[in-house]
Amino acid sequence: MFWQQLVNGLVLGCVYALIAVGYTLVYGVIELINFAHGEIYMLGAFFMYTYLNAGISFYFAFVLAVISCIIVGIFLDIIAYRPVRHSDRLSALITAIGMSIFFQNLALIIWGADIKRYSRHFIPAFFRKLAINLPNDSIPIFKNVFLTVSYLQVTIIVLSILLMIILHLIINKTKIGTAMRAIAQDKQAAALMGIDVNRVISFTFALGSGLAAVAGVLIGMYYNSIYPTMGYIAGIKAFAAAVLGGIGSVPGAMLGGVVLGMAETFGAGYISSQYRHGIAYAAMIFVILFNPSGLLGKKRVEKV
Repeated sequence: MFWQQLVNGLVLGCVYALIAVGYTLVYGVIELINFAHGEIYMLGAFFMYTYLNAGISFYFAFVLAVISCIIVGIFLDIIAYRPVRHSDRLSALITAIGMSIFFQNLALIIWGADIKRYSRHFIPAFFRKLAINLPNDSIPIFKNVFLTVSYLQVTIIVLSILLMIILHLIINKTKIGTAMRAIAQDKQAAALMGIDVNRVISFTFALGSGLAAVAGVLIGMYYNSIYPTMGYIAGIKAFAAAVLGGIGSVPGAMLGGVVLGMAETFGAGYISSQYRHGIAYAAMIFVILFNPSGLLGKKRVEKV
């Protein structure tokens, strides 16, 4: 049971990490908590569902779903957040909550309230097969302990790690990544140095939205159950993961997602599935009580 829960927790943690990175990217650049980010994750799953039902091939539909969410993320920044960027934080926060509710209701109108499922014939056999294809679909690890690992679980873990590496390279090795870090340090000074602040912020939203879309598609295949409010709980969990790791820290968001996923899965497996959400938040609160800046967060010192 331990090894199975470890794999399940790692898969769930990788998904939380993909979403949490979007929160921490936006907060790190403009200090905004984008509460509509969970709905981008939800839209990624529904875009994939729509494109598959339209007869588009799986891999092309995957790319289209990610691109669609990137476009939504850019328009979210331009239409909703840019007009209130220089207002007080409360205005931006209310706008973010309003956009979250808007996207939830828009999804209800377009796709309805019923749970949708991906048809099996749309999903490549590669993702449906078991990685260990024994007669009993499991492999013994220790005596009386069995582990089942699917190709999809391996894909989620590997793809998440690959995307995190790519994100790290973008932030630290590219010109626009340098611009993102400059704006995070001092927005006005970055603008005076010739950086197009609005363009870089929109790119940040696009980057986070693309990662959330990938998470939505993967979790849609993993549970084969998507619904308009699925982004609310996942978004809150990912935000908790970002806080746990240290809001504004990309490595912290990754670590926080994995820790939260592990805590939730092991809590459900060893205590009770009814308390899985409470156990995950309790783990976050425990860490924050002893380290308010998070696992990898940096304490900010304001000069007077």
